[in-house]
Parts: sequence; structure tokens; C-alpha cells
Amino acid sequence: MTRHDTHAQSGLRMRPLRLLMCGIVALAYTTPVLSQQVSAAAPHTLGFSVDRLARIDSVMLEHVNQGHVGGTVVYLMRHGQVAYAKAFGYADKESGRRMKTDAIFRIASQTKAITSVAVMKLVEQGKLQLGDPVSRYLPSFAHTTVAVKTDTGRSIVPARREITIRDLLTHTAGISYGTDSLVAPLYQAAGLGPAAGWGWYTADKTEPICSTIDRLGALPFVAQPGERFVYGYNTDILGCLVERVSGQSLDAFMQQHILQPLRLKDTHFFLPAGQEQRLTTVYMHDEAGKLARAPDGPKGQGDYVTGPRTSFAGGAGLLSTASDYAHFLQMLLNKGTLGGVRILAPRTVELMTVNQSGTLFSAEGGFGLGFAVTQRFGVDGRMESPGSFGWGGAYGSTYLVDPKNDMVMVFMMQLLPNRNLDIPFVTLVYQALEDLK
Repeated sequence: MTRHDTHAQSGLRMRPLRLLMCGIVALAYTTPVLSQQVSAAAPHTLGFSVDRLARIDSVMLEHVNQGHVGGTVVYLMRHGQVAYAKAFGYADKESGRRMKTDAIFRIASQTKAITSVAVMKLVEQGKLQLGDPVSRYLPSFAHTTVAVKTDTGRSIVPARREITIRDLLTHTAGISYGTDSLVAPLYQAAGLGPAAGWGWYTADKTEPICSTIDRLGALPFVAQPGERFVYGYNTDILGCLVERVSGQSLDAFMQQHILQPLRLKDTHFFLPAGQEQRLTTVYMHDEAGKLARAPDGPKGQGDYVTGPRTSFAGGAGLLSTASDYAHFLQMLLNKGTLGGVRILAPRTVELMTVNQSGTLFSAEGGFGLGFAVTQRFGVDGRMESPGSFGWGGAYGSTYLVDPKNDMVMVFMMQLLPNRNLDIPFVTLVYQALEDLK
């Protein structure tokens, strides 16, 4: 979540998770939805104060009842067991449909973590290397260009070197979402940037993702490869790369190699038939600041139910539940395995979750191969432990994995634009933890 669009802002630099919540509603709590690999445990047996953990309830209810958000789901795991899984408010206020812990959310940029795992599976199989030029698999990236601001407007110059797979995983390729004023008209004309919501939305496209990405390769980017952290289409390009290298659609590859082995049955690019009552409505704030249903289309509900189901966007396309996503993260916390199934090697997960971008992400924080990484305790007043990694999505969902404390945190909501984040979710979790490592 990051800098030139709402998408980016919600996750970049892993600011303390503060999330606007809306709707006049009471708490809706349901029993945790568990996979076959995990069980629930009493919070106090996992090191949490029950009384202090209940502060999450009161804060969520307050923001729901004040009309800041329609509804939320909070899912917390420690030592491989579910410590807390609750739903608050409404999944759809207009119909009175209450939020449940198995509600389905548009997870936007949380898709990036799963796509990054797909890429690293291909690396492990020897089918590509991190230092490979992207053009080896996507020829349209052989001669990329960069837009430079000049006194008279804009100049387009050749890139000084080719973009690599590692550049894309670390968002240091210089590729934005095309909403920057410097390049926005060019991206608009190509059906990207402003023509795709805030740039990242492709669910309404009738063309495969690789057709979109081939067109992207001919557009100018906004920084030279390796010189800046720029949040944008990087992981969408990686999704196309997975398709080209594997010979499968990104959807089929993820299902076969990641989602089905982990038994994550509710994670898809488009909503399966008969699941409409589980999809959470997207909300916004109107001109008066009141909560309202977001419009249909790329800046609202999107085309995840009746859309063309053709474009599988590795950067922001997936739907999922808090439970599914928490168990995917538990696999990473377990160094690549869950329920007797190994998805990645331990060394691969270690490589992904350490800083790979120097100081380009920030002077204090780091960015690995798909995740923001906390390098020391207390940066910007945040509570996460060194070695923690996470990110979030444009609709307000977010996550954090803390290996030191053996903990997974997932927060889900649906609000566009995701602005004025003000629920300190991570703080609420850590203040309840009594045996902090």
C-alpha cells in the first residue's frame, strides 16, 4: 500500500495499522473458521491477557458504531493456533447482512505475497533466477524507457540497464501505477494508470494479463532500474512471468502449487458461483463524511462477481478470507510448510523476509522479496519485533507476521479510498501479549 495511490498508502512503510471503520452496528462474533491444519486455543494459554485482548472488541465496536466502517474481521494466531477470530459490524449494511469470520474480501495488494511465493517456487525449480532480465521471458521489456521531468515538460530516455526479476520483487524497477502526472496521459491511452481505477485494477479486462503487461513494457517508467523504491505494476509483471514460464494461467498455477496444497478453498481471483452472500460490500465516505456504498466499477465494488474472469492480476487481483490468508502466512512463519505440505524451502523464506533493497525503501525499514521488513524495534514508534514482515491492500486489509513471537495478525475491511487510517491494530495486539519475546 503506498505513495501515489490509496493502495500504496495503506501498506507502505508498515505504519501502525490504523483503520477507519464505519456503520451503526453491534458486534457479530462467530466461531473461528479453522482449516484441517490448525486448532483454536484459549488466548491465555497462548500468552495473551484475556482482558487486554478484549480491547480489540471495544475499539472495533466504537469505530463501527461511529459510522467509520461497515464491518471488520480480526484474526490472530500464535504458536500455530487461533487465539482470536472475531467479526464486527456488517458485511452489507443495506441488506442487514452481518459480518462473519468467513466473509470474503477483496485483498488487493495482499495478492502480491502469494504471487511472490509463486515466483520463488519457479526459482527453486531452476526455471528462472532472481538476476535474470525480465526481457528473457517478456520481450517487450528488452528496451525500456524512463520519463524525466524537464523545464519544458517531459523527456523520455532509455533505461540504463535492463530490469531484473529481483528489481520487480523489491519494487526497485522504477515502475509506478501510471497515475503520476508525468506519465498519466500515456498510461490512460494504453488502458492503464487512470484508466484502471487507481492504476492497479484489471478485473474488468477482457484480455489476459500478459496482453496488458506487454503493452506496459512499451510505456515509460518513472525511475531508473535499481535507483528508487517505486510502488506499482511490478508484481503484475511477475504474475505474467509466472504464466510464461509455467505455461499455466496464474490462477491455475496458484491453485495447483499453493492454494490447493494448503487447502485454502476461499482464495480466488473471481468469486465462485453461489458465494455471493459471503462477499463483503465496499464502502466509501460521501461528501458529508458519512458512510455510503461505493459505486460499481474499478473504484468501488469491482467486477469480481460477474466480470469477464480473464485477467489474473498478480499485483492486486485476489479475493480471500481472514482465515485463508492467516494460514498462508502461517506457512511462511513455519519456514515454508503447513499441515505436512512444503511449499517453499526454509532458506527461500528466509531470503524473502530479509531486507533486499538497502535504504531505497526507507532509511530505517527494509523491503524483502515481496514484503516490508522491520529491521529494528521502535522505528516510528511501532511495536512490531525486528524480523517481522507484512503489507496490506487498497481496501484497508493488512497483515503482519512476527517470527520472534511466533505470531500472525490479519485485519480485514473494505473501504475505498482507504484514508485516515486510525485504528492502531498492531498496538492492540502487542499490548495484550504478556510473554513477549
